[in-house]
Amino acid sequence: MNVPEELKYTKEHEWVKIDDNQVMVGITDYAQSELGDIVFVELPQQGDTTKQFEPCANIEAVKAVSDFYAPVSGEVTEVNQELEESPQLVNKDPYDKGWFMKIKLSEESEIDDLLSAEEYKKLIS
Repeated sequence: MNVPEELKYTKEHEWVKIDDNQVMVGITDYAQSELGDIVFVELPQQGDTTKQFEPCANIEAVKAVSDFYAPVSGEVTEVNQELEESPQLVNKDPYDKGWFMKIKLSEESEIDDLLSAEEYKKLIS
């Protein structure tokens, strides 16, 4: 299972790439493999606000529909438009082309509530 060391993670299997006060987020390799073939991703709109650990998007797979929980609170500054046409990018490349959205942090201290790669590996083992 691919768990990049430089990212942070949630117990709900989202990943977070930190870039100053903005983060890029998506679901982990483990999550996409558990869900199976992803057929649709419903993302928030640019300008929407998120609250840490509350649902902000939906993922529809052949097996199930799942909530995507915001790993941090803030304002959605960008969404991955490519997922509308190609939701399978989440399965093929969850940490790069399959990202979900970018969020401008409103509470930087929330980063401390996220898991390290090592902690996440223990969670999924």
